[in-house]
Amino acid sequence: MFIVTTAAAGIAVASTSACQKASASDRQLAFASFSDAQRELDRLGKAAALATTAHWSWAQTLAHCAQSIEFSLSGFPGPKSPLFQNTAGAVAFQVFSWRGRMSHDLAEPIPGAPPLDTSNDAALAMERLQKSIANFRKRTEPLHPHFAYGALNKPSYERAHAMHLANHLSGFDIKA
Repeated sequence: MFIVTTAAAGIAVASTSACQKASASDRQLAFASFSDAQRELDRLGKAAALATTAHWSWAQTLAHCAQSIEFSLSGFPGPKSPLFQNTAGAVAFQVFSWRGRMSHDLAEPIPGAPPLDTSNDAALAMERLQKSIANFRKRTEPLHPHFAYGALNKPSYERAHAMHLANHLSGFDIKA
């Protein structure tokens, strides 16, 4: 009964965030792979100036996304319980995958992660993100469980990272 209730709670949480009305500034990007995300990273990375509604700076956002990918390779510092991962977390990932887009608190750091660098060196943050993507792509050993979604195979993890990037990059665009 507890597992059913927990899974139902996961569906409710994912559905609630999924059904929230997007703000006018949310571009609602959807990426299924790193290749999809790379095109937008290249476009935004070449811009002279970015318009944003994001909580974090461009550099901090890139660093946060890099952290998530790095933790899939090294282990997340503050994982949810296995019970959560195998119920509500797994259901949330399935809902996001079905929608093709994730929704989460864009100002919330990864549990247990070190604070984001406030130097705002976008070039360094982009380099870190690109390195984390390259390291993920060449990884042949098993990946560590996601702090909320639990164990994911490599294609599912890439999808999770791509959706995470899309959610964050939706708050940035090239300044007109």
